[in-house]
Amino acid sequence: MEPILQLLFQELTQSTHATTATCWSVATRLAKEVDRICTESKRIQASGEVETWAMTLAKHRLQQCLKYYRLGSRQGRVDLHSTLSAVVYRYIRPAQGTASYQVRLMLIEDFLQNFYMEALNAFRREMELPDNYRPERLLELAEYMAFTERYAKRRIPLPRQRNQQLIILRAQTFSQQQPAEASVDMEQAAEGGVSEFESAWSAASVQQVREQMVAQEPEPAEDALRQTVVNALIRYLEERQQSDCADYFVLRLQDLSANEIEAILNLTPRQRDYLQQRFKYHLIRFSLSHHWELVHQWLGADLDHNLGLTPQQWQNFQQQLSEPQRELLHLKQQGLSERAIAQKLGCTVAQLQRQWSKLLGQAWEIRNHLVSGAGAASDE
Repeated sequence: MEPILQLLFQELTQSTHATTATCWSVATRLAKEVDRICTESKRIQASGEVETWAMTLAKHRLQQCLKYYRLGSRQGRVDLHSTLSAVVYRYIRPAQGTASYQVRLMLIEDFLQNFYMEALNAFRREMELPDNYRPERLLELAEYMAFTERYAKRRIPLPRQRNQQLIILRAQTFSQQQPAEASVDMEQAAEGGVSEFESAWSAASVQQVREQMVAQEPEPAEDALRQTVVNALIRYLEERQQSDCADYFVLRLQDLSANEIEAILNLTPRQRDYLQQRFKYHLIRFSLSHHWELVHQWLGADLDHNLGLTPQQWQNFQQQLSEPQRELLHLKQQGLSERAIAQKLGCTVAQLQRQWSKLLGQAWEIRNHLVSGAGAASDE
């Protein structure tokens, strides 16, 4: 394993600003982990290509570690948390089976905090580190986060030749252990109130939840707006009893493949395709009518930015509009309310919303080059 150790050390030294001692420690641990896996795996031993496997595993672990290193301490945590949240989202439910989206997020937060401690203990044990070891430098933190992601996705053998990811098994156990009143307690904690069920949680535990929520670091404006859109869309879906679409959306945020989504949601390809079409239908309704301002602001395609069109596209777009549509666009640009615009145009609010959705759809098509002719022309 000496060539692998030297390779890892050299790459870490060249690709990070960590000290030589830190790079050597991390490289040594990664090399030992690769060696242990290759030694214990019967499949790798039987392949006759142990060295090839070892090099492949080492490079994979190196790239994972460097990915989190480049993201940095804060964004790395956000990325890991988002990845694991998407995996367990479908499996974290209160005992009574129904709860608000916010309560579900808090359950996931509670579960993952426990899981991070489990992963840290596993990291100490497998890397033969002291019981009080904690990653302090950025490269060490990146190493731990990469390990946590791999640890969460380990496949655990089950009866009848089945297997499942470790974190999903932990999430299922966690959900089964939730008392029926837990969701009430967490809602009260979020609001700062006290419920009659507070005996289920001690006052100190509720206070800790409140302090943790308040202590969360504010996200950059772009990340915050993106998360606002994500939360609004999930609420929109769940309010319409489309929780399976919400599950699908959360998984899509992680860029998972169709096969991975089918495995997590236990769907056939045909069922997944149907779910995808249903999600697209609701996404379009959400984007062009109910929350158009929020979505277009996030995309940098609001009215202040000519609906995201280039100057040439904006000119072509306005030329395509009928006179009533031009007047509608002009009134929207003035910032008038829907009721005020409807009164000026002599129509109902519902009719106004339909006309505005149609107009947004035309701009959407031009922006995405989905129509032919002058309206689809690009400045490229």
